[in-house]
Amino acid sequence: MSSLDEVFADHGAGVRPLRLAITLLSHGWLQFDELIRATAAPRRSIEELLGALDSDLERDGRAARIRPAAVARYARYSVIPVPDALETQMVAQSELLATLRKYVEAVPPAMAALDHVQATPETVLRRALWLDAQYDLGTARLLFLGDHDLTSLAVRALRPDADLTVVDLDDRVLEYLDTVSGRSITTLHADLRIGLPAAVPGSMDLVFSDPPYTPEGMGLFASRGIQALREPTKGRILLAYGYSPRHPALGAQVQRELATQGLTFEAILPDFNRFTGAQAIGSAADLYVCQPTAKAKKSRGGKGKIYTHGPQSVESGGTKPALLERLREVAGDTGDTVEMRTADWSVPTSAGKTVAIDLSADPGPWLLRVLLATNAERLAVLVPNAHADLGNAESQQSLTRLVSGKYTLRFLRSTPDNKHAIVTADAVEAPAELLTKAHARREDGHRLIDLPRHRLAEVLGT
Repeated sequence: MSSLDEVFADHGAGVRPLRLAITLLSHGWLQFDELIRATAAPRRSIEELLGALDSDLERDGRAARIRPAAVARYARYSVIPVPDALETQMVAQSELLATLRKYVEAVPPAMAALDHVQATPETVLRRALWLDAQYDLGTARLLFLGDHDLTSLAVRALRPDADLTVVDLDDRVLEYLDTVSGRSITTLHADLRIGLPAAVPGSMDLVFSDPPYTPEGMGLFASRGIQALREPTKGRILLAYGYSPRHPALGAQVQRELATQGLTFEAILPDFNRFTGAQAIGSAADLYVCQPTAKAKKSRGGKGKIYTHGPQSVESGGTKPALLERLREVAGDTGDTVEMRTADWSVPTSAGKTVAIDLSADPGPWLLRVLLATNAERLAVLVPNAHADLGNAESQQSLTRLVSGKYTLRFLRSTPDNKHAIVTADAVEAPAELLTKAHARREDGHRLIDLPRHRLAEVLGT
């Protein structure tokens, strides 16, 4: 048996993606990244395949092909690519696809700490076409839990009458969506570990999300999706999820988690989503079409570590006690009793207390939110030294302006060590009522605490 036959044998019945790779390489040069994306085969499997081709493979940088003189020997491995059912519609939407490419090129850079992996513009369009074909978007309210991929913009272009809402932790994405859509999409800020924006629960008919691919992340996003539905058993939750066929146990973990949430799998569309990245799972993910059962109404979200990278990854450790003790000392330098808290802005903190908050895992948006949510005489917050709000004088001034009606801020860089900083906030004499009641519903039905950062600046006039 040749080394290529051995590679094929190791993949059993799931060898078709490698046969497709042989077919594509037989037709000419192909970039390595594109080969993974086109076949949805894991990076490691493609590397093993290329290694088995040995001298019959030509390379030019990251591009490869089977030598023309050797192509005939591989004819028996070739397959006919399966046509994409949406391909005809996508061809007819070439102008929209070109627009989506421009949007994706200009989207704020991915944040590894939030497990951002960019979907291709083709995938964004495919999602929108599929949603429009399957559901009545003229009457259904559609919620996107996170939308760095910009799927909401594709749906908006296809269906100007659709009622769309995006909830995201990344204020940059929310501002970008507001700018591009002309605010025709409702944008709200939330960290789903803390909870949904107050206006969202029980108001939606469809929920779409591409969550972190950990069992914890998938379970949390699914749970929040269930909470968002107006009538859970009549709604649908659509989730992108991918795992390597080399590690099916990971897929089983996630599917068990979703079943535990009370979801039934109405359909699983294989390799529906393609990405620029995530090569360990073949730069591809399935689309899970989930219908909640009556049990799903009882699902509850949870807080904790849900990502695969960064300080909030499932494998990261906690904050060292020595750092927390130093934070307590800074907070209590007036001699007051210090209350230690963790990241949470779901409810306001009672006034009159001296509070210390550990935000050492803050990906960026938490600091502003806890300043809005906490009503204290004195507040000390531990954040990463590289926090976006501390990076330079301009960013510090921006945060200072936003909360100037409530707090006077001091930025203690490299305190208590070179990886962390402490921000202190001392209450002003006559704090603005709008800032001390950030959880109160406004005339538009939304709370100040739920608004994207750029709209906070507008409302506060800063």
